[in-house]
Amino acid sequence: MASRGKELLTADQRAEFVRIPADMTERELETYYTFSQYDMEIIKRHRRDHNRLGFAVQLCVLRYPGWSLTDVEPIPDYVIQYIAKQINANPDSFSLYAQRDPTKHEHMEEIRQVYGYQNFSVSTYRELAQYLLKHALQNGNSMYLLRTVQEELRNRKIILPGMTTIERLVWETRRRAEEKIFKSLTTTLSLWQKHKLDQLIDPFVESRKTPLAWLRELPGQSSPDAFLKVIERLEYIRELKLPLNINEVHPNRLLQLSRIGARYEPHSFRRFKDNKKYAILIAYLVTLSQDLIDQAIEIHDRQMMILQSKGRKTQEEMQRENGKAVNEKVVHFADIGAALIQARDEGLDPFSTIEKVMPWDKIVTSVEEAKKLARPMDYDYLDLLENRFTYLRKYTPTLLKSLEFRSTKAAEPLLRALKTLNEMNESGKRKVPDEAPLDFVPKRWEKHVYDEEGTINRHYYEMAALTELKNHIRSGDVSVVGSRLHKDFEEYLVPKDEWTTTNLKETRLAVRSSAEEYLEERRKALAERFTWISNNLDSLEGVNIKKAKLRVDRLEKNTPEDARTFSLSLYNMLPRIKLTDLLMEVAHWTGFDEMLIHASTNRPPKGEEKVILMAALMAMGTNIGLTKMADATPGITYHQMANAAQWRLYDDAINRAQATLVNFQHKLALASYWGDGSTSSSDGMRVQVGVSSLHAEANPHYGTGKGATIYRFTSDQFSSFYTKVINTNARDAVHVIDGLLHHETELNIEEHFTDTAGYQYLFVKKLKLLCVLSL
Repeated sequence: MASRGKELLTADQRAEFVRIPADMTERELETYYTFSQYDMEIIKRHRRDHNRLGFAVQLCVLRYPGWSLTDVEPIPDYVIQYIAKQINANPDSFSLYAQRDPTKHEHMEEIRQVYGYQNFSVSTYRELAQYLLKHALQNGNSMYLLRTVQEELRNRKIILPGMTTIERLVWETRRRAEEKIFKSLTTTLSLWQKHKLDQLIDPFVESRKTPLAWLRELPGQSSPDAFLKVIERLEYIRELKLPLNINEVHPNRLLQLSRIGARYEPHSFRRFKDNKKYAILIAYLVTLSQDLIDQAIEIHDRQMMILQSKGRKTQEEMQRENGKAVNEKVVHFADIGAALIQARDEGLDPFSTIEKVMPWDKIVTSVEEAKKLARPMDYDYLDLLENRFTYLRKYTPTLLKSLEFRSTKAAEPLLRALKTLNEMNESGKRKVPDEAPLDFVPKRWEKHVYDEEGTINRHYYEMAALTELKNHIRSGDVSVVGSRLHKDFEEYLVPKDEWTTTNLKETRLAVRSSAEEYLEERRKALAERFTWISNNLDSLEGVNIKKAKLRVDRLEKNTPEDARTFSLSLYNMLPRIKLTDLLMEVAHWTGFDEMLIHASTNRPPKGEEKVILMAALMAMGTNIGLTKMADATPGITYHQMANAAQWRLYDDAINRAQATLVNFQHKLALASYWGDGSTSSSDGMRVQVGVSSLHAEANPHYGTGKGATIYRFTSDQFSSFYTKVINTNARDAVHVIDGLLHHETELNIEEHFTDTAGYQYLFVKKLKLLCVLSL
């Protein structure tokens, strides 16, 4: 029997593992409990309905869930009926079989002999421990490992032992895996590095703040100072020269350790053994360095956007301030022009005619003023940016020195330009070399990059390069070494060396391996679609072609008044209950709270923890805060809810809980009346942010003040299956793919709708490629 410390499940969870679900789908019944012709021949050897049915049920429960009939009982009636129907037996006769234990044992022995089932043994335990270790090195989640053991035992036709034995096996294997991971991360650490890691959790004397707490501070806004502070933290981590054998640890485990490191207070690390302490700190610092690089790139992106925004704003202000003066000069021009026309038509002296309209000295003054007001014929705001160069120089030399960029062939000239600028910064040179690359300079920047003498203008050359750097990082042509969000696209793919040894016939790609064949297929499909539209255009409702343009009529709301009235009557029939009761009831129905596993122990909440967790969820969901919720809930303290929020309400856990709710609703018959879950839409909702935040920006369209956008995805069954906080000025299109690829629900989205902010032609092409590759 496992000791209490090695038990991973509650009594209810343990019983749930062994029990046959009360709501198996038709497909699951067919998968686990359908007999082959050979099975039918074996079953027919037994006389009487109750013996045949009992033997058949024993065989089925050994296949799923894998324990003997005695452990699994009682068997749900719908399962007995499904089995009885196949062998043409009376379902009610099963009660007679349950009364005879000797017959059960005889049948069990027969199944062992005929089907090769074996009892769980010490050797099996050892073999499974080795098998499970490979999985535990990739994922330390207890539920995942428990189900992996269960599945492997079924595949090996080994009768499952008591659940506590499986728990002990998982607990011990997880411990071995953790020790191996800790050793991999710390084995190359020097005494100096260990000393520096220890210093991370010791407070500074002057501020009483630990270096670890300082490293965790987020940039409050986008500014050169914020960029420099981010790079300062990044350089601090780099100076630790963390071990290079990070690749020996699976990314999932590295992420799990990093998540733990992000939640522990600095003083909490002191109670760990050295190997665990150093391993968690290393994993966290590696992940933190990636986040810091991404923060630096985001700040640079915002600075380039602000640069152009300032230019446009300055131009608008100039036009507004000079509007009256410009209009005056236009009037002068019109008067002088009219005088010249009159002089020519009537044969008068032009100078005398002009002076009758305007004195000569006033004309000279007006011309001088016009020269000052004049802008280039093809003017834009770029010629107003030069005075912003000094402001950008507060951080751009650090950007080029501290971050390493790589590129595709198309962006190689830009990288050479960045290298040239960095070398100029290092050497102190001010003049751009004549051989400096210029292929990257966009046409609209060219007239500014070259000055009147034909030499390269350092200020505009550098601003053009930095602007193009922002654009190429966004497009993916330039990657940032060490970044998570902007890493090389090749890193997402199977390495080329491995791909060359892969047999293409064994891949599951839904496209041909040849680009030419794929493009030809798409051309053919497009031509067929165009032909169909051309032949059926007259019968398509709301679609027509006028003046060589395709027109699609706008869809109007068409809800009958009777439906509105009926809807209101349904709402009035719903019982009025407390939100707290509703939350607890939904948790009981769906089990979404079981997904909120502890980031460190990997255990789901149980007992009093569930009530505390629900209180924390409500406090955060209703935005009343933990302090007010603690005041309103006797018996639950602020610290209890804060602990639950810190360790259980992290992003991955919330996503799993949300997926559980969506999946539960997806299976309800009522939801199918709205849709089948194959269609979705996304849109953003702006919320004001009262504190400094990198995501918060001002947008005149939404009034004054800064805010961020909550971008939400909703299915045709009215379930919200993915949510992401984005910058309020960001284009929605670049975030649509995230929701369609990264949601963890069972929805099979085939069609997605967005507004114009969420649509972009190139995005649609990328989405098509990603969808094809995911099949």
